[in-house]
Amino acid sequence: MLTPFLTDLIAVLLLCRVASSQYSSDQCSWRGSGLTHESHTRDVEQVYLRCSEGNLEWLYPTGALIVNLRPNTLTAAYKYLTVCIKPLKDSKGANIYLEKSGDLKLLIQEQDHSPNQVYCYGIDEGSLFIEATLQQDISRKITAFQYELVNQRPGSDLHTLSAPCRPCSDTEILLAVCTSDFVARGTIRGVTHDSELQESTIGVSVSKLYRQKSKIFRATGKSRRWLGQIRTPLECGVNPGNGDFLFMGSMHFGEARLGCAPRFKDFQRIYKEAKDKGQNPCEIDTD
Repeated sequence: MLTPFLTDLIAVLLLCRVASSQYSSDQCSWRGSGLTHESHTRDVEQVYLRCSEGNLEWLYPTGALIVNLRPNTLTAAYKYLTVCIKPLKDSKGANIYLEKSGDLKLLIQEQDHSPNQVYCYGIDEGSLFIEATLQQDISRKITAFQYELVNQRPGSDLHTLSAPCRPCSDTEILLAVCTSDFVARGTIRGVTHDSELQESTIGVSVSKLYRQKSKIFRATGKSRRWLGQIRTPLECGVNPGNGDFLFMGSMHFGEARLGCAPRFKDFQRIYKEAKDKGQNPCEIDTD
């Protein structure tokens, strides 16, 4: 059921989209305080962010925010962009809705999110409308989340960032080699499981690093090896295995997420067969 504030707001939105306007200093992240609304608790503030990733932090939330997330450049694939937001663990003080043409759809209810949970929606579904909940004491309330804009193919699941819990096909492996944020040959040092976060963390020792977008793997001493961690959903049931693997995946919210991880000898065979047929989408050293 909509609150009286929301009911009144819908009418206001249809007439005027801006109650007050605030641009973030770096166009990627925004930090503000609801204390500026203390005498006007029904104010709606507009926030414009123009980056592929960033964060929002709203201290002492009162009134509401409309957050407009857009890429810094418009492309033909704009309509396929997915917005994913990850609330911080202690985020409180507001409900988050999707707002489009005056219609509101609840996305995240206050305190109704699990640790590490990510919420995704199509960018054409609207803007984020963040409404402060009524509080006796706002002194310790902070609404905060990270966001990312992700390229998503039509028909794919908007509500997951991880690869499905199944082996990648030969075609997916060859494509992953060319497009992944990280590609590394190595062994599994160990696997830990976290039931609260519903995640498994794979400790990896890398013997050959082909590519990494961020410093996932770091060199250790004079061993010429890199160590790092990769995350995957707990439901995938990852267990330690012997031998060399080719680890590939993507970066989301500063964490390495596993995509494909074939045994290296299987990758060599798949790559050679594709190369012999002239079907490999990119070249990589397989020695």
